[in-house]
Amino acid sequence: MHKRITTPLLLVTACSLAAAATAHAAEWTMATPYGDASFHTQNNKQFAEDVAEATNGDLTITVHSGGSLVSHGEIKPSVRRGTIDAGEVFLSVLSNDDPIFEVDTLPGVAGSYEDAYALWEATKPMITELFAYEGMVPLYAVAWPAQGIYTSAPLTDPDQFDGLRVRAPNINTQRFVDNLGGSPTETEESDIPTAFSTGRVDAMITSSSTGNSMAAWDYVTDYTDANLWLPKNIVFMSQRSFDRLDEAIQDALMEAAARAEERGWQMSRENNETSLEALKENGISVSQPNEAVSAALQAAGDELFADWESRADDDAKQALESYREQSGN
Repeated sequence: MHKRITTPLLLVTACSLAAAATAHAAEWTMATPYGDASFHTQNNKQFAEDVAEATNGDLTITVHSGGSLVSHGEIKPSVRRGTIDAGEVFLSVLSNDDPIFEVDTLPGVAGSYEDAYALWEATKPMITELFAYEGMVPLYAVAWPAQGIYTSAPLTDPDQFDGLRVRAPNINTQRFVDNLGGSPTETEESDIPTAFSTGRVDAMITSSSTGNSMAAWDYVTDYTDANLWLPKNIVFMSQRSFDRLDEAIQDALMEAAARAEERGWQMSRENNETSLEALKENGISVSQPNEAVSAALQAAGDELFADWESRADDDAKQALESYREQSGN
């Protein structure tokens, strides 16, 4: 009799505890415009795995890659509205919100990984404040390899830019192409092959990494490794989603984010090396810009910086000055 009464009670108690544990588990969605071949996406998926492991499954993050959940331009608004919990964007696509978001696409400001990270550290407080104003929290930022120029012929003369239809993924790159005399065209990474095959673009400014992941050798022959700038992606979350988590889960999430940032920058360095080799192995000629092209790029960059200074407020200028004082640039 005792066993017949106790066993059902124990089962009911166990089921109640399991249901309570399940009720506290959180399932997040995270959107990125980059495909599974991108090291950024691979880093994000590792971040999600780290979070699930550190929280014993109390927080799981599903990474939706390649713009499959929402388009690039809708990622930040979706996180702000709370329709998704986290997202990743190319930081400079937010330049219409504030010029600080495009500072990492100014030629000559940060030309190495060390300088690019120092620039992130100097601008992070202001960027964090701007995100907080809209109810969001930066998790981590990771740089792309330095940007270069892909063309269908060797780039030896600045006159080649005249009328050249160039894929430019953000407004600052579009201004840069304008300054060179080219015709900028905004094209998402996933649309690059179609843009070339349909003649919408003749060239593109992007990294060795993107050239490799998008098989650039199928539509261009040359890569001018101009080391223009090292732009960043930023991963961020909804403050409301974060506030719903228990403190221990919040701590685990932020610790995983710190590891993702460190890992991501190392992945970028390694990816640059392997991507340059892949470009060469697949027949793309990789070269440095000659003196004439370098001068044209410098002049276009100087014009771009002057334009940025005319639009930036004192806080943005101070953040840049703080970086320069710390880095010696």
